[in-house]
Amino acid sequence: MKDGAPTYTNLDATGLKVGVITARWNYQLTHSLRDGAIGRLMELGVAEQDIVSIDIGGSYELPFAARHLIDTTEVDVVIPIGVLVKGSTMHFEYIAEAVSQGIMRVSLDTGVPVLFGVLTCLTEEQAKERAIGPGNHGPSWADTAVELGLMRKNA
Repeated sequence: MKDGAPTYTNLDATGLKVGVITARWNYQLTHSLRDGAIGRLMELGVAEQDIVSIDIGGSYELPFAARHLIDTTEVDVVIPIGVLVKGSTMHFEYIAEAVSQGIMRVSLDTGVPVLFGVLTCLTEEQAKERAIGPGNHGPSWADTAVELGLMRKNA
């Protein structure tokens, strides 16, 4: 257990189909998160051919892309990945709110779990700590995705 967080030691993701949508904005960070998530999904038993991975422009587009993926493929869960870093204008707040609400709406409207794989950080340093190296959130998002995908599939 790291920092009191539960560990998922008995997850078997064999047969799960997972969508991974990655924003190209903040490419180095988002693709590190994506690679961490996909690596962990495969460790848990998701077959490479059962991972649908697409890249899109930015975080704002994640809800639409998640809905499109759900409508056009048979996925059990979706991990949208983005990184938002606060700047000197209100842009960060508008995008973060829209993405948060949009992702939740897609999940509730479709009944397919859509995680909140979006880092919303105040500084570039905070984002790097959460996206690169041992602090990479991607693997824990994969654990959560498998847990929710199995919950949905076994309902």
